[in-house]
Amino acid sequence: MKNFKRFLSFALPYKWQGFFAITFNVFYALFTALSYVALMPTLSVLFGETKKRTTLPEFPGLFHLNKEYLENYLNYFVTHNTNLNGTDSTLGYLVFIIVFVFLLKNIFGYLGNLYMTFLKNNVLKDIRDRVFEKIISLPVSYFSEKRKGDVIARATNDIGIVNSTYLDLVIVFIREPLNIVFTLIIMFSMSWELSLFMFTFIPVSGFVISRITKKIKEQAKSIFSQGGEILSSIEESITGLKIIKAFNAEDFITQKYHKLSENVRMLSNKMGKRAALSSPTSEFLGIATISCLLWFGGRMVLAGESISSSAFIVFMALSYNILTPAKTISKANNNLRNGNAAGERVIEILDSTNPLADQKNAIKITGFEKEIVFDNISFKYDQEYVLKNFSLTIPKGKTVALVGQSGSGKSTLANLITRFWDVNKGKITIDGIDIKNIDTLSLRAQMGIVAQEALLFNDTIKNNIALGVPTATDEVVIQAAKVANAHEFIKDLPLKYESPVGDSGGLLSGGQKQRIAIARAVFKNPPIMILDEATSALDTESEHLVQQALENMMENRTSIVIAHRLSTIQNADVIVVLKKGEIIEQGKHEDLLALKGNYYNLVNMQSLEA
Repeated sequence: MKNFKRFLSFALPYKWQGFFAITFNVFYALFTALSYVALMPTLSVLFGETKKRTTLPEFPGLFHLNKEYLENYLNYFVTHNTNLNGTDSTLGYLVFIIVFVFLLKNIFGYLGNLYMTFLKNNVLKDIRDRVFEKIISLPVSYFSEKRKGDVIARATNDIGIVNSTYLDLVIVFIREPLNIVFTLIIMFSMSWELSLFMFTFIPVSGFVISRITKKIKEQAKSIFSQGGEILSSIEESITGLKIIKAFNAEDFITQKYHKLSENVRMLSNKMGKRAALSSPTSEFLGIATISCLLWFGGRMVLAGESISSSAFIVFMALSYNILTPAKTISKANNNLRNGNAAGERVIEILDSTNPLADQKNAIKITGFEKEIVFDNISFKYDQEYVLKNFSLTIPKGKTVALVGQSGSGKSTLANLITRFWDVNKGKITIDGIDIKNIDTLSLRAQMGIVAQEALLFNDTIKNNIALGVPTATDEVVIQAAKVANAHEFIKDLPLKYESPVGDSGGLLSGGQKQRIAIARAVFKNPPIMILDEATSALDTESEHLVQQALENMMENRTSIVIAHRLSTIQNADVIVVLKKGEIIEQGKHEDLLALKGNYYNLVNMQSLEA
């Protein structure tokens, strides 16, 4: 119920659509019950049970209408019209009333469904938007712990289930109980003995159905979780298709997927058994109730007791009208369990806390004036520290290169200064301000990043360069591309800057993607540049062009260069050599070579490889 209330709050902005949806469904329930009552006058005429009445009954007033007056008026109308125009005319009028009542019932049903459709679509959009906003706001570390496919499943499939389940249940739990109430009122007015007899069977049916569907929520949650794993498997397989094929691992990956698919099949079958059993069980219990009612009520009709033949037929129809919504409610209980299972998975995302969220009085910085300081910082992703007591000062306008073996903590420093992660000990300051106290948007506005793998979005070249700035002019974009040595190849493309780059930039070469990534950083024009092994994945010719672009970009900027190829950082103001998260050497290229230490060995190793 807590989940139900939580998601129902998304409907509050559309309360008028909800009001109309509920109102029209209330009228639908009322006219559903009345549609059966409308049959009784026709049956009375056919069976010759209409009491003769030649005088018009006195109208008791609008607020004092009662069953006796309505029966007397109907009897008068049938008697009077039959005497004047014959039986055919009377039947025609009565049939018209039946058709009119059914027409009103279906009009209200249509309007109720229409407004509910509008409400569901609006709420679905809002939940999707809220979940996506939450996903975008969460730190990178969140997605290191979660499967991407599972997050996608929660943001798509699970939201759809929650939306359709919970909002449909609002109507079901309003319309169907009212349908039962209106029907019971009419039934009790017709025969309280038969009504009590039938009413004793409804709790029994409800108890049996609830026992059958008890475990559906738990099974549904497992199915949704397994579905997320399947999406993750598909996403990983598509992303790594080249590797799978290169290592002839198609059969291995396929078997792994088949195993996940088989688990979902088995869980679905278990849940399906219970869900499938509830419907026929409900049907059988309903027929058993109707059969008992036929026996009990049939005896009353044959004995000439308190109910006529036509009334008994209508009563039987009304009884079925109770069993149908009761069956709908039992199915709704199944859906509610599915909705709760999906809802818990969506709420887990919505309620995820962001440990890197800005403080209430976070400082907004508008520029970079003096220096970046890593003040005795230590950091670990899990148990073991990857940076230990690291201290470094980077003055404005200087280029600092970080070198060392893989796992020495170079890329971690880039993640820490951009606050993708927070340090465990020590602090990082910009112009003397701890970056934990700085507004994250204003902090990252001072930085441009070019990573080893240039991630481009499936859009045009222009939109990738001017990422996040839809109003960017062509002149500014072209200027950024020229600085990045990208303009020459872009102008030769058929659509030039409007050319699509494909999924993850798949229509471009590695060097072209990297130069567009550099152009993106240049376009942002930040005072601080972070280059994370930006040339390590390129061939020699592409590396030369990209290196030129990087040198153009780093002019008059503070740069942190994480380098694998040492030939690219010889002109750095300071080269910092890392080993197991600690600084072991520090100085200019020539000074470090003269030491003949770790840096000297790294340079010689790369010279031999070349």
